[in-house]
Amino acid sequence: MRAKLELIKAGKALQQGVYDIDDTESFGAAWQDVWVKARERSMAKATSIGALMDSMHESVTEEFNGAQIRLTKL
Repeated sequence: MRAKLELIKAGKALQQGVYDIDDTESFGAAWQDVWVKARERSMAKATSIGALMDSMHESVTEEFNGAQIRLTKL
C-alpha cells in the first residue's frame, strides 16, 4: 500500500513522506527514514561545535514526545 506517513506535533508536521508500506518491515523502514531525517535536521540547526555536541547527546525522542503518527492510504 502506498501511504503518506506524517509525524505531527502541536498541529505542525515535523516530518512527512510517502512510502510503500506492506508489512512490519516496510513500516519499520519508513519510520527509520523519519527518525534519520529528524536527527539530520536537528544536527543541521547547530550553529556551533558546542551546539552540535549538545544535539548529538539530545534524543530524537525529546522532539517526538507528544507527537502523533498519521498514516494515510494514497
